[in-house]
Amino acid sequence: MSFMKVIECVPNISEGCDRKKIDSIAAAVSGVEGVKLLNVCVDCDHNRTVLTFIGEPEDVLKGATAACEKALDLIDMRKHKGVHPRIGAVDVVPFVPLKGATMKDAVDLAHRFGSALGEKRKIPVYFYGEAALDPQRRELADLRRGEYEALKTRFDDPLWMPDAGPARFNPRSGAVAFGAREPLIAY
Repeated sequence: MSFMKVIECVPNISEGCDRKKIDSIAAAVSGVEGVKLLNVCVDCDHNRTVLTFIGEPEDVLKGATAACEKALDLIDMRKHKGVHPRIGAVDVVPFVPLKGATMKDAVDLAHRFGSALGEKRKIPVYFYGEAALDPQRRELADLRRGEYEALKTRFDDPLWMPDAGPARFNPRSGAVAFGAREPLIAY
């Protein structure tokens, strides 16, 4: 008998008004075997959607890949307006250890997935929270300072080189922060 580990993933995407795009991204997650989509929280004022899904680590990795790939295909940050701080089309992807999983499991997923997506999609990647490689990047608010609009000049500063992916501005997609954290209740 194998012991099951459950990880939660909570991608925040920079689209909260175009229901067709949102539904397409949610459908991409729902179509992944072994993943259970728990919630899709849409906020048009913030122009942001938060998806919440769970599964075993490798299934969650597939679900996160499906969500992020679809979001990056559909969202163009050059046209994005909203009141919530954000750095990219896929703004933040936290992994949360739940049943039988450890923080080390969540950190491993953040690092593996962030590095792979950054390389594949040519997008700058930062690691935050428990997955931070640099203590100055532990807090998400620090990574978002200046938001998407400041990314163009961020790479001029050696302190802000990305943890993975290219150190150049991606005008369509921006950048993405991958992290590992404990459960969070936002209201």
